[in-house]
Amino acid sequence: MDTLQKINDMPVLMCGAEGETIAGEREALDCIGNASYQGAEWAVIPVERFDEAFFRLSTRVAGDIIQKFVQYRVGIVVLGDISRHTETSTALRDFVRECNRGRQTWFLADAGELSDRLAGTGA
Repeated sequence: MDTLQKINDMPVLMCGAEGETIAGEREALDCIGNASYQGAEWAVIPVERFDEAFFRLSTRVAGDIIQKFVQYRVGIVVLGDISRHTETSTALRDFVRECNRGRQTWFLADAGELSDRLAGTGA
């Protein structure tokens, strides 16, 4: 179940681990719509919700999904351990590092890291 929370005064949609697999733009738009409807500025999605293709950059799934979030001005957080993916892909590791430098897309290990990052956004 998805719930709206305030983390460091930032409205965040915490998506449940159970739910539709996010495999493409349609599911991303559903999540964006839900976040926007609830007034969230960020959607936090557990890593388990993403289709495996998301973590293979050659499929372009991650780029398509992230682009939708950027287009609709909703931040996206992929929350959880993705080490099994980054250990086997230099490109993904570099992509994650670049995303985490920005203010729109983050790959974070846990809720504590999320809270720390949101505290640093000036929220």
